[in-house]
Amino acid sequence: MQTRSKFFEDMSQLMTNAMGVAQGARDEAETAMKSWFDRFLADRNLVTREEFDAVRAMAQKAREENELLKARIEALEARSQG
Repeated sequence: MQTRSKFFEDMSQLMTNAMGVAQGARDEAETAMKSWFDRFLADRNLVTREEFDAVRAMAQKAREENELLKARIEALEARSQG
């Protein structure tokens, strides 16, 4: 009876150790994947959301200025022809 109890204790300890090793491997793999992904993104020269929004605002302002200049040119041309 005592031998059977010792066997189950040993098996329980073995399973506990195996689960600890598996958790450690999972954590290590997760860290490695995160590092790889961070390097991947850094190598792509991606812009931040703030940079994107700033450039979009500049482009919108340039479009509006172009429309105003186009209207002024058309008005000047109409005046010079008439």
